[in-house]
Amino acid sequence: MAAHVVLVGDSILDNGAYVHRGGDVASVLRDLLPGGSVTLLARDGAVIAGAREQLRGVPSDATLLVISAGGNDALRAASLLLEPARSVAEALEKVLAVRKRFAEDYRMLLDGAQSFDPPTAICTIYDVLLPDLQQRRLANLALGVLNDVITREAARRRLPLIDLRVMFESEALFANAIEPSELGSQAIASAIEAVLGHQHAGPSMIYAGSP
Repeated sequence: MAAHVVLVGDSILDNGAYVHRGGDVASVLRDLLPGGSVTLLARDGAVIAGAREQLRGVPSDATLLVISAGGNDALRAASLLLEPARSVAEALEKVLAVRKRFAEDYRMLLDGAQSFDPPTAICTIYDVLLPDLQQRRLANLALGVLNDVITREAARRRLPLIDLRVMFESEALFANAIEPSELGSQAIASAIEAVLGHQHAGPSMIYAGSP
């Protein structure tokens, strides 16, 4: 059966507005899958709730769902970390509250995805390159906490994990502070191509493609 990959989530997978024509993740992936097809349901700016809505459009002949969601939720949460706190304990309580809400929303997203027949692969959220160094540190701190949720869910559900944190260590992979460049698209598409060979009856595995 020819591969039919469905991309769900945010601008990590829907980055066409930030690269030259044909340099986005979906287009690069189509070039890697001769005879296969790619459906782009992901939308720039989507949060987890939006990704859940996207699942309504999953085609009946899909063979793999790839989800990259949560980054926009994390950036929203980063503003909460900028609020004053009277103690380290109070600050950590804020972080834990953000993590709890994120985990609930993310699990609902995965429950919805796994209600379909095709297997699911999920992506971690890479660190961002915000120009303000304090905001960058806080945003990436929030991302680290939320990535813990994603990696635990991958292990618990035995899902393949595309680890964008490991892959996106070079500024060349970024089109701007938070979006993948054409080189970033190639890295993501390469990892997705590798996941197509994953044995979904087995344990979770980590995939980290390269351009």
